[in-house]
Order: sequence, then C-alpha cells, then structure tokens
Amino acid sequence: MDLNDTSAVVTGGASGLGAATARLLAQHGVAVVVADLQDDKGEALAKEVGGVYVHCDVTKTDQIINAVDTALGMAPLRSLVCCAGIGSAQRTVGKDGEYSSAFDLDNYKLVLAINLIGTFDCIRIAATAMGRGSADEDGQRGAIVLTASVAAEDGQIGQAAYSSSKGGIVGMTLPVARDLSAIGVRVNTILPGLIDTPIYGEGEASEAFKAQLGAQVLFPKRLGHADEFATLALEMLRNSYFNAESVRLDAGIRMQPR
Repeated sequence: MDLNDTSAVVTGGASGLGAATARLLAQHGVAVVVADLQDDKGEALAKEVGGVYVHCDVTKTDQIINAVDTALGMAPLRSLVCCAGIGSAQRTVGKDGEYSSAFDLDNYKLVLAINLIGTFDCIRIAATAMGRGSADEDGQRGAIVLTASVAAEDGQIGQAAYSSSKGGIVGMTLPVARDLSAIGVRVNTILPGLIDTPIYGEGEASEAFKAQLGAQVLFPKRLGHADEFATLALEMLRNSYFNAESVRLDAGIRMQPR
C-alpha cells in the first residue's frame, strides 16, 4: 500500500514506540497526527515531523474522533498505529487473606479501559473514516497496527490486568481483520518484548537495570530499540499481503514467572 501523501493517526505518539513510528512514517511522506496526553512532548514531536499534535485520551470517543478528523483534514487517512497504553503490577490476592488486599478492581478496569477498550474504540472510529475513502488496485483503503505485548502469552506474576488487556488485543486481531476486510482495511498486531523506552527511566541505575534485563534475552542480548518496532509497523502498513497476524518482536525471549 502506497503511504506517500496519506495521513496516519499514531496514539501514544509523543514518546517511545509511538514517537519512533511517527518519525518513520513522516520520513515516508505521511502526514502524522500525534495523538497523546503529553502536550509538551507531543507538540515538539509534531513540529519535528511536520505533523499535528492532538490531545487525545483513548478512553474518550470524542477525542479519538477529533484525532481522526484532523488526519482527514491533512490527507486521505490510510494508517492507524495504536501505541497508547499503561502497565500494572499487583498480585491477584494479598498476603494477609483480606478481601481488601485483593487486586484493586478499579485498577483492573482502568488498564482494560485504556489498553483494550481504548484500542478497539480507535479501530472502529478510524476504520469507519478509512472506509469512506477510495480504494487502490487491491481494494485497500487502509491498514491498522495494534500494540500488544509478549505478556499476552508470557504474563508474569502480578500482570493479570496487563496480560488480560494485551491478550484481548491479540484475540481481537483476527475477527476485526475479518470484519474490516469488507471495506479493504487490514489489521495486524505487534507483541513487543523488552523494548528500551522511557518507562525504564534514565541514569546510571536505570542503565544497570536495563543491562540486567537484556541479559535475559536470547539474542541479541539487549533491549530492543523503538525504531525496530517502527520498522515492523511500517512493513505491516505497506505490505499488502500482511493481514490478520500477531507477531512477536522479542529477540526470542520467553518471560519467566517473575
């Protein structure tokens, strides 16, 4: 699929995986809407790549619509990359046997609301807009890349909420791809492993921690780079025969229980 002179919405686009993807798409002639909650970083990145920043909470449908409409105002919308998400770490039950120390149900609901429901809301809104556009010679009107995690398959202790949300993304990839085939929109999902993003912080202690994590990786023994995620996302968008797949990007790691 030709991406030149088209537009894209990248959620969670102000930093990490989303920022790397926004930069790479811009290098390939795409007008990018950086959709995020980090206003300062989002504005700066949008200026850098010649795109537009839109403040977007993926739990708010009206804000998703605003991001999509902004992209449509720039060029035909052909791409959506969903990188917005949060983590969570808490065991299902506490050590004291009290009901009150069991997993915080509100936190569980929040993780699913952002990671899973927010992703689906972005899909349904963006795909609706894509479906109004003209099709290419293959009948394509767009492509969507979702971000899950190896935790969808290798969830660790304390990751019940996070793994549930990411497993849900993997689980909906095929049925949503089947749904959207009717309008010529492809859907694929990336399951990143240990990727070096701002979540690990900065400084000497952070670097030592990342080196320790990298030693667990099969090969190469390091954390992944955000631009390695971006290149796979780009391939999923451009390659017309890439559809309904969930692909691990993890250098062969298999996460242990803890």
